[in-house]
Amino acid sequence: MGDFPFALIASVSAQILCQAFKAVFYSVRERRFAPCYFTSPGGVPSAHSAFVTALSVAVGMRNGFFSDIFAVCFVFAAIVVYDAFRLRGAVGKHAELLNRLTARHFPGEHENLSEMVGHSPPEIITGIAAGGIFSFIVTTVLINTF
Repeated sequence: MGDFPFALIASVSAQILCQAFKAVFYSVRERRFAPCYFTSPGGVPSAHSAFVTALSVAVGMRNGFFSDIFAVCFVFAAIVVYDAFRLRGAVGKHAELLNRLTARHFPGEHENLSEMVGHSPPEIITGIAAGGIFSFIVTTVLINTF
């Protein structure tokens, strides 16, 4: 049990599952197969939030929620979640504005920028919940198995 990478397995699995969910969700919503959402940075749920939350929960369960390593994970997670909302949210708004400006002033000359970059609060909350719950389940199963 000492060297088994519980946190890595839980966090990477949460990231992959959230991205897969996005691909299915947006394919159904758009009524066409849209695998591009598997690598998309925006949308529901926030896979970035799920990833860092899963890491934090797994580390907390394994090392204690009052450990220094959990504190590091928590701070890292807070920065990533804040970035997903504020910074990347602003990038998405800028892309939307630039797309409108280039369409108006340079029609057909430029490829549209991706506007689905950041996350809304519900997308982030969904990602945090998904990552936390998934990590709790996976870590519990792994700890009881190994």
